[in-house]
Amino acid sequence: MAERILIRIGPLELAAELNDSPTARGLLAELPLEFRMFRWGDEYYGDCGISVPLADDARDEMEVGELAYWPTGHALCVFFGPTPASVGGEPRAASAVNPVGRLLDGPAPLFDLGPVIDVEVVRG
Repeated sequence: MAERILIRIGPLELAAELNDSPTARGLLAELPLEFRMFRWGDEYYGDCGISVPLADDARDEMEVGELAYWPTGHALCVFFGPTPASVGGEPRAASAVNPVGRLLDGPAPLFDLGPVIDVEVVRG
């Protein structure tokens, strides 16, 4: 059962859908959340204040628009293009992350944002 969320960045709202993983359910249980995200290549990540272990389906190669949780940094990650860890044009996390969902609207608005953003994540 997928759950919709909104990622608010100032006046910008990005619709997303969480998967039915234990990590996504843990994230959903803590909403609403407010935290700061930092840009690393074409990825935003930020300590969202939850602690979840590495999942069995954790991986480092991601897809454009995918959301993940990085246990090492207690961070929610939004992937929208290559990162410094990428081998080619694919998004790649610094280390394994737990996939938790994906953007529904596409990542285009993220390219125009700065190196640090304040976000609010709420049920959508």
